[in-house]
Amino acid sequence: MSLFLRQSLTIAGKDLRAEWRTKEALNASLAFSMVILVLFSFALDPNPEMMQEFSGGLLWLVFLFAGALVLNRSFAREMQNDCLDALLASPVPPAALFIGKALANYALLMTLELVCLAEFGILFNVRWLANVGPLMIVMAVGTWALTVVGTLFSALTVNLRLREVMLPVLVYPMMVPPMMAAMILTTDLLAGTALGPGNMLWIRVLVGFDLVFTLLGVSFVDTVLVG
Repeated sequence: MSLFLRQSLTIAGKDLRAEWRTKEALNASLAFSMVILVLFSFALDPNPEMMQEFSGGLLWLVFLFAGALVLNRSFAREMQNDCLDALLASPVPPAALFIGKALANYALLMTLELVCLAEFGILFNVRWLANVGPLMIVMAVGTWALTVVGTLFSALTVNLRLREVMLPVLVYPMMVPPMMAAMILTTDLLAGTALGPGNMLWIRVLVGFDLVFTLLGVSFVDTVLVG
């Protein structure tokens, strides 16, 4: 195992242990997502025809809104006792710090999304187990897009007073292409349509977005954090 990977996993493990002790971000995001899903179920009065058209959009909107609570805490928790300055002064390179933070956020977001998916299936009577394998692939690739962009902008806004407001303002416009792809793919899968040539373009959009923004995050996190 390379030194870079060990350093990244060390940072990820540190963040996950810190979150497990307090559960601040995870509990807040889970409660928020459940409230949104319940409100959607009452406001929309879902029926099978509507869910075939809008299920993916509703689900990813919940992921996007609740995920901001997790991502916002990524670098903010390091502000106490100048922990961020200590991390930047440590032998861990900023790229490894970024990847480690992203991996921890990814684990938390996937946990959040799996709970939301189960609740979504119950409240909206959606049988998502029929295409569970392809659905997990779409969620995994789409969630990494949200994670890598959110982690980068979390580093960018960490010193702002209104970072809780600025993070969604910056992240949501950037997430339009991958969210569009994830929503279309998820809607197709929940409607019983398998992945094929007709929707494989959107998988390529997600994978390309993930690769490009992962490389951008690794390349520019040093400038974002240190200046």
